[in-house]
Amino acid sequence: MYEPIRTKSVHTPADHADDFPHRSREEELDIQLAGHLAALLAVTDELGIGEAGDRIAEQVARLRGAPPARHAGRTDAPAPASALHRRAHALAGRALVVAASRADTAVAILAAERMDAHTAALAAPAASARLVGAH
Repeated sequence: MYEPIRTKSVHTPADHADDFPHRSREEELDIQLAGHLAALLAVTDELGIGEAGDRIAEQVARLRGAPPARHAGRTDAPAPASALHRRAHALAGRALVVAASRADTAVAILAAERMDAHTAALAAPAASARLVGAH
């Protein structure tokens, strides 16, 4: 009554599944963490927090094996500092979660410090960017 299926199912494993490279969980977490830190670095540079940016850049370079591109400083973008601090806080939180997952203590501490600094900056909107980068 029905004609039998003559082609392989899409659910059948490929004959040569080892032909393409696979990454380990640790490699995937390294890539994810480096991405979160690079995004945090961009916002940190936009805020003009040099010392914290240098520390973040060191960790990105360690994870990627090459130094990250750096932002030259504040742009003429109309984004208020409070929005940048909220964005940086969220990015630092994401980095903290991934760093904890891969047991990277140095990045976890750095991310927690950045979260605290951005929380403090949001609590005191009149505080200068220099105060935020005091860590």
